[in-house]
Amino acid sequence: MPTEPAGDRIRRIAAGLRAAVEVEEAFGLEELVLPARTRAPLEPPVARAPEAPEAPPPEPIPEPVLEPALEQRAEPPPEFPPISELASLDDLAGVVAECRKCHLHSTRTRTVPGAGAADADLMVVGEAPGADEDRQGIPFVGKAGQLLTKMLEAIDLPRDRVFICNTLKCRPPGNRTPRPPEIAACLPYLLRQIELVKPKVILALGTPAARTLLDTREGITRLRGRIFPRHGARCVPSFHPAYLLRNPAAKRESWTDLKLVKKLLAEGT
Repeated sequence: MPTEPAGDRIRRIAAGLRAAVEVEEAFGLEELVLPARTRAPLEPPVARAPEAPEAPPPEPIPEPVLEPALEQRAEPPPEFPPISELASLDDLAGVVAECRKCHLHSTRTRTVPGAGAADADLMVVGEAPGADEDRQGIPFVGKAGQLLTKMLEAIDLPRDRVFICNTLKCRPPGNRTPRPPEIAACLPYLLRQIELVKPKVILALGTPAARTLLDTREGITRLRGRIFPRHGARCVPSFHPAYLLRNPAAKRESWTDLKLVKKLLAEGT
């Protein structure tokens, strides 16, 4: 097997380092994820004296998942105009605030309809509100939301120029994955938001959002990085910021998706 010339090897490693720095600067994260072949230490590790074992930390107490009895899971919704006749995002938010179409209304603190520019070129759709969003009624305000803000700024888009929402408008107990009946109940709200905003590009973050918007069973790993014409816009699936917080190496692919979104927005319709 031929040996790689030293000059080619140096150029290859330098290109990988430049790509890693670009991602680091775009996302503003503290951890720099280097290419796999550059992670080996340059010097052998220094042996350390064994340390006394520490007592394991106490197991965290999981948040209880409290759900109402089956017979209490749905109530007839208040009388409102058909969703298709709602003329503004504010009108739709008022209907969402009174929604009783699934059992999540009994466990929520606040509804989280969405926030941002009513005429945004980019619409970001996530999975469901978390604990911070449930308290504040605003989407993407926790740690994942802070990362999303950095991601948007990396492609020169402040949050107030984007419309941000979720597939579900209420938090599932324990932040569990949305269930099909919940998604079906909320889908008309999401589709009406798309009709009202008329975005040029939709960034679908995570598997539930991508599957809902694209009506597919494929996962986000197979869907991301591709363009799908849907709902009068071009939909680009990508990883959810919460996933990037758990798996920093995936921000390389996410940065590629963001640059694709920026390119599509520059092209217009």
